[in-house]
Amino acid sequence: MSDDDTQWYFNLSDGTVHQGKAGDVFDRMGPYPDRESAERALQIAAARNKAADAADEEWNN
Repeated sequence: MSDDDTQWYFNLSDGTVHQGKAGDVFDRMGPYPDRESAERALQIAAARNKAADAADEEWNN
């Protein structure tokens, strides 16, 4: 089993979580180290975007 098969992914199309690279690459977020992290994929992405936006704002001021 490769490392990709043990990682977790969030499927954007249907909101499911899978271990291993299942589904289309354009519909997949990850990898995540565990199921719980993959289930929070959208929240994690939103937090990262918020932090990046704040850093951009600070840089531009």
